Amino acid sequence: MTPVTIAVVNDYPLVVSGLARLLAGDERVRVVELVLGTGPESDPDIVLFDAFGCLDRLGGDIAELRRGTPGGRFVVYSWNADERLVRTALDTGADGYLSKRVDGRELVDALLRIHAGETVVIGGEVAEGREPGDWPGHDAGLTAREAEVLALITQGLTNEGIAAQCHLSINSVKTYIRSAYRKIGVERRAEAILWGVEHGFLQPRPWRVPTGL
Repeated sequence: MTPVTIAVVNDYPLVVSGLARLLAGDERVRVVELVLGTGPESDPDIVLFDAFGCLDRLGGDIAELRRGTPGGRFVVYSWNADERLVRTALDTGADGYLSKRVDGRELVDALLRIHAGETVVIGGEVAEGREPGDWPGHDAGLTAREAEVLALITQGLTNEGIAAQCHLSINSVKTYIRSAYRKIGVERRAEAILWGVEHGFLQPRPWRVPTGL
């Protein structure tokens, strides 16, 4: 069986490398490119877009990346499977939307179904601490959701902006913020932004890494 080729796309190096490691153990797929903040140069069978830190511009990112990869399939991978985000993704060109509640094998199973022409949506809540892969702040004990909220704070979004763009209640946003602040040892937003800047939460310059994983 010829492996399905995948380009992993996100704005954060830890995220793309962590997702690539998750996929590397399954011979049914082969990661051919890690892409940071731009589109792939290769022509993969699937572009797998990890939406960490990107939910606020999900539709625009999908449309732009879809134009650059018209021949392959496009899949969004996120902890947030709110129906409105799923609909935005599908309406702007995604062929699938997969919750991070799936494990590595389930992820590959879903990708193969999408590659075969099926539109696959897997939603559901992600258990805290179960999110696969890696992300900024993981070493500090932040869950992926706490880290994503902190990334959006570092990018300059208000609590209301995070709630609107991520389709979360304002109380949920505040809960994630309180928990994240406690773990990183800060009390104020300015301190959190400084911590985020010092710990890789600002999006770096775009790059691409071909890989034989």
